[in-house]
Amino acid sequence: MIAEQTLTQQYFRIRAHSEAICKGLETEDYVVQPIADVSPPKWHLGHTTWFWETFVLSPNAPGYRIFHEDFSYVFNSYYETVGKRVLRTDRGNLSRPTVAGVYAYRAYVDEHMGQFLEAADLSNELYALILLGLNHEQQHQELLITDIKYILGHNPLFPAIEMPDIAKLENQWASQGGRQSVTLPEGIYTIGYQWNTGRTPESFCFDNELGVHKVYLNETTISGNLVTNGEYLEFLEAGGYKNFRHWLSDGWAWVKTNRIEAPLYWHQIDGEWWQYTFDGLNPVRADEPVCHVSQYEADAYARWRRRRLPTEFEWEAAADQLNWGFRWEWTNSAYLPYPGFITAEGAVGEYNGKFMSGQIVLRGASVATPEGHSRPTYRNFFQPDKRWQFTGIRLVQS
Repeated sequence: MIAEQTLTQQYFRIRAHSEAICKGLETEDYVVQPIADVSPPKWHLGHTTWFWETFVLSPNAPGYRIFHEDFSYVFNSYYETVGKRVLRTDRGNLSRPTVAGVYAYRAYVDEHMGQFLEAADLSNELYALILLGLNHEQQHQELLITDIKYILGHNPLFPAIEMPDIAKLENQWASQGGRQSVTLPEGIYTIGYQWNTGRTPESFCFDNELGVHKVYLNETTISGNLVTNGEYLEFLEAGGYKNFRHWLSDGWAWVKTNRIEAPLYWHQIDGEWWQYTFDGLNPVRADEPVCHVSQYEADAYARWRRRRLPTEFEWEAAADQLNWGFRWEWTNSAYLPYPGFITAEGAVGEYNGKFMSGQIVLRGASVATPEGHSRPTYRNFFQPDKRWQFTGIRLVQS
């Protein structure tokens, strides 16, 4: 069990998984940045290492010497508290440091982190920071997978690559079968992470999950399953992308401006629909959950079906009865703070709170989510036009 591992073992297991994700890459793949949302794999590997050096080793490990004085500037992401950084749009221009240099950086920091974790008497505050670092790296593992897919999926050769566990998890969907719809009775429900004070991995949550509170929900019937490719194809073939009546105003403007005609990675070839996966270009499988759709598309599909998307509160209240974990599921809830939300002091306070504007909550997890990095209270969030993540659709019938 992961929970039974020591903190040192957890650290090295998670760090090794980041590198395993990149095992199939060629050196040239590490530096590509097709769009601003996608960071080069090399940058993710460096940034997650910078986190440990900047927030754990430098302030807490006596005598620690930073690996390279320029790396904080190169690998800081958005932490204003820490100082200047390379613009996000310029990460693809970083031919230096080299890939080999980034792996040397990881090895250096890992050696010192191993020594630190074995020798240090961790305070509760430092233990919590290390748990945050582990979860931070797991978030970037999912971003690594989705960014690599975008990089290779926009290569005209549509190259295949071995990606740990993705194909296995996709096949689990078909084996689980259909789930009945779930009806939530009208009533009051408790929302939010109910704090576990023990020093275990299970005691962790992000700050945006805190603030346990009550919500009133009307009776609601939620589909037990996600919308499949076959079901979504009906929307597409019925002219769903050509009829403004299905779309919110912003969504319709997005469709017209960007000439959107299908989910990301779908290609019509000789009258048939194909999609890019890590196995290369393959025919769209009708029985798989639709993937890589924006919230605009999810909402338009729901309207076409005369349904709607769930709120994040409906989703959390029903989670125990749903078949979830294959796609991040769009809700129709704005990403806002829970009652009593407090922004932490220092750089840690920049992690979630400052993004609570103009974004939509997604719930669940996806086949790209690392093991042990999901729970019913987890609040993912993106702008409604984003679709390079493994995003899908669940409908509410009433």
